[in-house]
Amino acid sequence: MRPLVSAMTTLRKSLLAAIKSFLRGKSFLRALLAFWISPRKLKDQHANGKTTNAPRTIEEFLKEAEELLLSPIEGERLRAFASFLKAQFRERLQTHAECMLPSFNHLLPTGKEIGQYLALDVGGSTLRVALVQLRGRETSGRECEIVRMISFKITPEIKRLEGMAFFDWMAMRIYDVIHKDVPADSQSPIPIGLAWSFPVEQVSLGGGLLMGMGKGFLATSGLLGQDLGEIIKFACRKRGLNVRLASIINDSTATLLSQAYTHAETRFGLILGTGTNIAVHLPVSALSRSKYGARPQSWFDSASHVIVNTELGMFGHGILPMTRWDELLNASHPRPEFQPLEHFLSGYYLGEICRLAIVEAVETAGLLGGELPPSLTEPYSLDTEILSRMEADTSPTFEKALVAFTSAHPCPIPATAADISTIRTLASFISRRSAALLGAAVFSLWELRHETAVEQACDDDAEEKSAVKEDLTAPPHTKVAFTGSVIEHYPGYLARCQDHITTLVAGAENPILAAGSIDLVPAIESSITGAAVALGCALAEGEAA
Repeated sequence: MRPLVSAMTTLRKSLLAAIKSFLRGKSFLRALLAFWISPRKLKDQHANGKTTNAPRTIEEFLKEAEELLLSPIEGERLRAFASFLKAQFRERLQTHAECMLPSFNHLLPTGKEIGQYLALDVGGSTLRVALVQLRGRETSGRECEIVRMISFKITPEIKRLEGMAFFDWMAMRIYDVIHKDVPADSQSPIPIGLAWSFPVEQVSLGGGLLMGMGKGFLATSGLLGQDLGEIIKFACRKRGLNVRLASIINDSTATLLSQAYTHAETRFGLILGTGTNIAVHLPVSALSRSKYGARPQSWFDSASHVIVNTELGMFGHGILPMTRWDELLNASHPRPEFQPLEHFLSGYYLGEICRLAIVEAVETAGLLGGELPPSLTEPYSLDTEILSRMEADTSPTFEKALVAFTSAHPCPIPATAADISTIRTLASFISRRSAALLGAAVFSLWELRHETAVEQACDDDAEEKSAVKEDLTAPPHTKVAFTGSVIEHYPGYLARCQDHITTLVAGAENPILAAGSIDLVPAIESSITGAAVALGCALAEGEAA
C-alpha cells in the first residue's frame, strides 16, 4: 500500500508543478492553487471592523476596488462632494486658525511691473538666487526671463548650521551671485523678493517672525520669533551688501503670481507634488476680521482683495469617500484628522494607498503568487513615482512597468504581466480618484470666489480700492496656475483633472458660471519668478503710496 500512496503523492506534486508552470499568469487558477498548496499564506484582512478571509479572483477584487474608488467620483456624486467642500471652505473663512490664512499680498500684478529683480527661493533641499527680468505683459512670450540663477544644495551639513551661521551661508551665496552687479558707491538698499517654504508669522509684506523650520534645519536656534528680514539684512551687511527684504511669499502664492503676471485672468496657484495646496485671490470681506490679526488699518484702507493660503489638505472632514484602505492609512497615521484631503490627493500618500490594496490582493486573491515582496511590508515603501512609471507603460507586455516595480520590490515568486496589469489598474483607480477630487476642490473654490465677489460688490468703497476690475455679470474665464511633480508628470493626471473641472463648470447652477471656464496652466520656475513678481508689486505699491 505504501508504494501506491507514495506514487499518488508524487503524481499530485508533479501535476501541481505542471499546472503552475503552464498556467502562470492566470489569476483565477493561481488563486486556487495558492489556496490549495499553502492556505496559511491567505491571512485574514481586518478593515472597517470586518474580516475578509474568503479567497477570490483578481477580477472580483478589481471589480470591488473600482466600485469603492471610482463610483464616488461619478456624475452627481462628485458634484455633491464639491458642494459639501464649498460649505467647509466658506465656514473656515470665518473660523479655524490653521487654514484659509490671508497673506499681506493684496495686489495682483498689472503686467506693467518692469525691471530686474533679485529673487531668492529657499526650499527644503535647495537655495536658489536669481536675477529676474520682467519686461511687461505686452511683450508676449518674453514677459519674464531669468537672467542669471545659481542653485546651491542645502546639504545635511548646511542644515545643521545653527542660528546665524545658516543665514551667513545664505548671505555668502547671495554675494556670489550679485556682487559684480552692485555699484561700489551704491547707497540704496537692494530690495529682495523671497519665496520661503517654511512656517513664518508674517507681520507685513516684507516682514515675518521666524518659526520652526523642521526638516532637520537648526537655523532657528536662538532666533525664534525674530524678524526674518532683519536677520537676512544683518547677514548680508557682513558681506558688504546693503539689502532689504521687501516681500515674503509661500510656494502657492508664488505660483499664482508667476502666472498672473503673464495671464491677467489668473486667480489661483495650485501645488500638487509630494504635498498639495492652493492659493486663491479673494475679496477681503470674504474672511472674518479676526483672521487678519493685528495688521494696521492702512492695509485695510488700500486692500479690496487678498491672496489666501487655503491649506487645502486640511479640508474634507466627514465628506470624503473613505475605503478600508484609507481607514488603514489613517489608523497608522500619527495625525489622521489633520490633513484628510491631503491623504486622497498628494503624491506622498497615493503610493501608500496602493500598497495597502496590494497587500490585501496578495493575501486574498493570489496576486504575485500569494507572496508579498518583503519590501512592501514596510509602510510608505511604494513610491508614487513607481506607480507613475508603471502607468506610463501602455505596451501589451508591460515590460517597462515590470522592471520599474520589481527593481524596487523584488518578488519571491516572479511577477507576471497579469500581476503588473493588476497593480497598474489599482494605481489608475487611485490616481483617477485623486484627479477628480482635486478638480472638485478647484471648482468649489472658483464658485466660492464668485459668490463672495458678488457679496462684496455691494460695497462701493471696495470697488473703488480694487486694482483688478471684474465684470461680475459676465462669465468668468479663469486661469489656475499649477506646479508639482504629480500634476506635471503623472500620466493622464492633468487631462483627467481638467476634464472633471470642465464638466463641473458646464453643470453649474449659476448660468453665468456655467458659461464660464477654468483652465489649468503650467507655471514654469514658479517659485523664483513668483518671488520676483511679488517684489515688483511691492515696489510699485510703495511708489504709489
